[in-house]
Amino acid sequence: MKIATFNINGIKARAEALPAWLDEAQPDVVLLQEIKSVDENFPRELFEDRGYNVETHGQKSFNGVAILSKHPLEDVSRGLPGDESDEQARWIEATVMGEREALRVCGLYLPNGNPAPGPKFDYKLAWMQRLKARAQALLAEETPFLMAGDYNIIPQAEDAAKPDAWRDDALFRPESRAAWRRLLNLGLTEAFRARTQGPGHYSFWDYQAGAWNRNNGIRIDHFLLSPACADMLRDCQIDRDVRGRDKPSDHVPVWVDLDF
Repeated sequence: MKIATFNINGIKARAEALPAWLDEAQPDVVLLQEIKSVDENFPRELFEDRGYNVETHGQKSFNGVAILSKHPLEDVSRGLPGDESDEQARWIEATVMGEREALRVCGLYLPNGNPAPGPKFDYKLAWMQRLKARAQALLAEETPFLMAGDYNIIPQAEDAAKPDAWRDDALFRPESRAAWRRLLNLGLTEAFRARTQGPGHYSFWDYQAGAWNRNNGIRIDHFLLSPACADMLRDCQIDRDVRGRDKPSDHVPVWVDLDF
């Protein structure tokens, strides 16, 4: 099973590019971020016509997450538990039903957190604490699961072309990376680094200052796998070339291949 995460930076802006990539890559499940659309305006037919079941958790003009799946989806849940006052559409999860077993997939758009320090950074760290609590709850259930999406976290210096430029940014501050490590320390596997080591691998290039042409990127789109899910991992890759196509998102797809 091929499962992808893709921050599309607006479904309207990617109405041609996203279906073209789906037709080429043929993922079984896709976790989308920044759909920037309310649920009723999401163009479901674009994906249903391609055989996908569609579940969204939208928000007007910004944020918004979705799941596209060629397999049945059950027990869909919207919103990260732990703060009933949080109205930002950043979390969706569902159970993908395979022929042999079930997999819980969690799609997330983690807060950016800038400017840091400040209220937005506090929200980011509190959100990550809630994420850790959700991971602990899922681990206790012993159901295979993955958490994937735009984490807005640069885990290590090698995950940025110019790490010094990010030292004071919320994506790379010590507090953010410490919260990331606390997730890993639960026993989760970061899929890309389980297969590929070394610098030069990025999933985001800013639209400004010729970042793409200069390969001035960062790696912030990640898959975290539970132990049972990590046992299924066959591969994890970044579809880098998508960034150089017409009307691209500033992110590119990242995908895992699971023996599921």
